[in-house]
Amino acid sequence: MIKEFKTFIMRGNVVDMAVGIIIGAAFGKIVSSFVNDVLLPPIGLAVGGVDFTSLKIILQEAVGETAAVSINYGNFVQTIIDFLIVAFAIFMVIKMMNNLKKKEETKPAAPAEPPADIKLLTEIRDLLKK
Repeated sequence: MIKEFKTFIMRGNVVDMAVGIIIGAAFGKIVSSFVNDVLLPPIGLAVGGVDFTSLKIILQEAVGETAAVSINYGNFVQTIIDFLIVAFAIFMVIKMMNNLKKKEETKPAAPAEPPADIKLLTEIRDLLKK
């Protein structure tokens, strides 16, 4: 079982997937920072100085040591914007890869050289024409 697991782990697809997940997680942090620190502050300012993280609906006020119960939809809005940016970036990468594949597929292949018997028959035909 250990040998099979080692074989599974060392396959190229698994290693590539692991690298993709690690890069994806780092990319997600970059996008979150971009949304939280660059994109949302000007949008909040444009809509009247709203801080999206503070947007919430309070269902029950705090009583004593019991915390308030609220629906924090501002964080949800930020998460949706994060998702849309990541999805768009992935879409663009996949689109670029598909375009590169199409270019490779559309390159005409060099014509295959005819077999020896066809060459011989062609030479005989040309000699008969003369």
